[in-house]
Amino acid sequence: MELTGAEILVESLKKEGVNTLFGYPGGVVLNVYDVLYDADIRHVLVRHEQAAVHAADGFARASGDVGVALVTSGPGATNTVTGLATAYMDSIPLVLFTGQVPTGLIGNDAFQEADIVGITRPCTKHNYLVKDVRDLARTIKEAFYLARSGRPGPVLVDLPKDVVVGKAEYAYPDAAKLRGYNPTYEGHLGQVKKALKAILAAERPLLYVGGGAILSGAAGELTELARVLKLPVTTTLMGLGAFPGSDPLCLGMLGMHGTYRANMAVSHCDVLVAIGARFDDRVTGKIDEFAPHATVIHVDIDPTSISKNVRVDIPIVGDVRNVLRKLLGLANGADPAERDAHLAEWHGQIAAWRETHKMDYDQGRDVIKPQYVVEQLWEATGGDCIVSTEVGQNQMWAAQYFTFDRPRRWLTSGGLGTMGYGFPAALGAQAAFPDAVVIDIAGDGSIQMNIQELATAVQYALPVKVAVLNNGFLGMVRQWQELFYDRRYSHTRMDVAPDFVKLADAYGALGLRATRPDEVRPVIDQALAHPGPVMMDFRVAPEEGVYPMVPAGAPLTKMLLV
Repeated sequence: MELTGAEILVESLKKEGVNTLFGYPGGVVLNVYDVLYDADIRHVLVRHEQAAVHAADGFARASGDVGVALVTSGPGATNTVTGLATAYMDSIPLVLFTGQVPTGLIGNDAFQEADIVGITRPCTKHNYLVKDVRDLARTIKEAFYLARSGRPGPVLVDLPKDVVVGKAEYAYPDAAKLRGYNPTYEGHLGQVKKALKAILAAERPLLYVGGGAILSGAAGELTELARVLKLPVTTTLMGLGAFPGSDPLCLGMLGMHGTYRANMAVSHCDVLVAIGARFDDRVTGKIDEFAPHATVIHVDIDPTSISKNVRVDIPIVGDVRNVLRKLLGLANGADPAERDAHLAEWHGQIAAWRETHKMDYDQGRDVIKPQYVVEQLWEATGGDCIVSTEVGQNQMWAAQYFTFDRPRRWLTSGGLGTMGYGFPAALGAQAAFPDAVVIDIAGDGSIQMNIQELATAVQYALPVKVAVLNNGFLGMVRQWQELFYDRRYSHTRMDVAPDFVKLADAYGALGLRATRPDEVRPVIDQALAHPGPVMMDFRVAPEEGVYPMVPAGAPLTKMLLV
């Protein structure tokens, strides 16, 4: 059957099970949009191409499926770079299709031409420039395979106009075959046995869990292993929800803004089991003082991540879920009572650290503390919701004070730290789960970077609730200026800001505001009861800080606690 390139693209998306596409049309992709007009694929028209990729990213994180976006050439393509870099840093599977000028004009500085393949080579798992329509179906199959396999990531497919218009016989491949690309899924059994032996012999073991545990679908195995072997668990920012936050074994997040108990535990453990984590600088602090007494076990599907930042004693290359299943199979004979006795002193020490410095704040009667807003959001939803964040103080308060008991309920830009991520990501998650409660916890600075997507939320009836922690500052930068620059607030005051309530109304959404602590919960309850998108403006303490905080370059034990 002979089809045009545009028809091949749409039919191939159907073969991959794509039901939702985020995009923004333009000249060289008009043929694709013409085919989409009659296609059984939901297209969500965003208001900026960056938001299309963030929305596809949020869709992927929440659902576990590959997110898909489509944009035009030139500025349409270059506007997606931040979204691609965000997904690349956090290993999120998505496929982006970009329009391109006809192949005969590439390199001639044609109208709306950009070398998007060259531009995005450092921030995609792989990318393609399709030069022949006969290669299109195979390329799409490979793109989806690459995006979801091994260590996931974003893949870009650049589509010249003549490829989209041209015709070819259509046959979609059953499988992708890529010479030289063979991810290792099964961890070496000998290494697994060695790791278990070290864990069982340890007096102060600790599981350090990253986003890879969520990406591999290993939350169940991880939870069972920790409970069977009585292992305390700390997670990275990206790992929140991989292990139930309410479990007594959970120490919370570690690192720059981690809990006192988690940072002390990693600094005193004798065996550290890193699972799907990459020893990011925000986690390790001063790297030569990170886990200084520990034998380090590292489980990761990406061999290049092992011993990249921290020397590893027992490396295990493989899919996290498969490796944890092997560990569980070998550990099933462990005696829980014996494990309790063996680790009693260690758990006692952790309990003491937990009591010494609790996550706490002082909520008075007059000024709203941002931590209080986050806690009230958790209480009002019972934690049964999907939470996205922007980046900055809002992100850290959400990580510290919202308890996640399930995976894929937490969407945040961890590696790149992208302001403007949270709102479009929330829209993507809402598109994936129309009946879920989806909340974007934002700052008054970051929300303005993609605030135009309120129109998208209203047009497609995506009832995302936005909680703006409005402190009148670029809060995290201000906090650093307070601590390290003698409170010289150079260009971090948001002296002119929109009235978020009126702005919501202008877009056709509901706007609400709270200026006192006793108004917080009523505003949240009203927002959750509303069937459409809502923007909540919480006027919070302007100079509230995020603590604990480990200064850049300091060891984890040198936390600032107030």
